[in-house]
Amino acid sequence: MGLRETKMERARQFIADKAFELFVTQGYDHTTIEQISAAAEIGPRTLYRYYPTKEALVVNFVAEGLNTAMAAFLAQPDERPLPQALYAIVDSIEHTIETQSTRLIALYKIADGTAALRAGLADQNWRWRQQLAQEILRRTGDTRNAPFAALTAAGTMNVIEVIVQTWVTSGGTAKAADITRETLHLLHTDAIPVPTPAYS
Repeated sequence: MGLRETKMERARQFIADKAFELFVTQGYDHTTIEQISAAAEIGPRTLYRYYPTKEALVVNFVAEGLNTAMAAFLAQPDERPLPQALYAIVDSIEHTIETQSTRLIALYKIADGTAALRAGLADQNWRWRQQLAQEILRRTGDTRNAPFAALTAAGTMNVIEVIVQTWVTSGGTAKAADITRETLHLLHTDAIPVPTPAYS
């Protein structure tokens, strides 16, 4: 990353930090772009170059965490068994929880009271899940097995959401690694019911 890109990334981070401070103290709906600009000591037009909407400030945080997790998955050798390669995603999410705990809790509080924002986050998660499914198809080499890839990607996203939501519900006091272990144990022991027809 060059000097210009580094400065831009620092600016993006600083703007997001100031925005989240305002979101937490006075609420997402009551925070204006002008207030965020003033807190970040930039003009509104400059802010829009980094974040085209207020919603983007929050969604981008989730996107960065998921993109980092995707990069961890893509870095796994193709010969590595798929379950182990997928675990790199979970491990990356655990790291995000540990390093971004304050912002993560704030995000869930914001999203809980903002329907439009939840829609934006749901769309972000859907697109990420679709990308993961495509990468799974590439790794397996069987482009005809779309249901397998879709279910695997959806299952991975569900694991992420359960881990994060359980951690947030604990107020950030629970250890993400413990939640991960318990969540995966439920799946590995077939404790989670799967829809099954009565005639099977």
